Amino acid sequence: MKKIILLSFALIGILTLSVAQTAEKTETVKAATNTKGAKIEFESKTIDYGTIENGADGNREFKFTNTGDAPLVITNAKGSCGCTVPTWPRTPIAPGASDVIKVRYATNRTGGFSKTVTLTTNAVDSPSVRLRIKGTVKPKVEDTKETETKEEVH
Repeated sequence: MKKIILLSFALIGILTLSVAQTAEKTETVKAATNTKGAKIEFESKTIDYGTIENGADGNREFKFTNTGDAPLVITNAKGSCGCTVPTWPRTPIAPGASDVIKVRYATNRTGGFSKTVTLTTNAVDSPSVRLRIKGTVKPKVEDTKETETKEEVH
């Protein structure tokens, strides 16, 4: 009986070691595989509009570089809502080349905002990238005047 128990523990130990070595080899292979291909690197993944006037220019740009050794292809860019409209390069970006993702936010919406743009790419290090815009849009000047006038009447 003792021999069976000892044999069972020995088998469990051997299986544990073989699985651990296989997992370690898999991680090493993955790391080596990800060194080749397109890579995308942004100057910043967040743009802060700050506090802006209602109807102000809502256009901004995210600058990026392909730091990989293969052409970078952006297949899609999607805003988190209809008020955030991205425009992206439709042609491959060569290794070492830079370009921009343009984002237009509808600044006729009053109040604070925090929106995302999700990119789908062939980058080996980050095939899906989330960019963020945030800020506050002041109320229209007419809205402020109407509120002040209503408060004076009461």
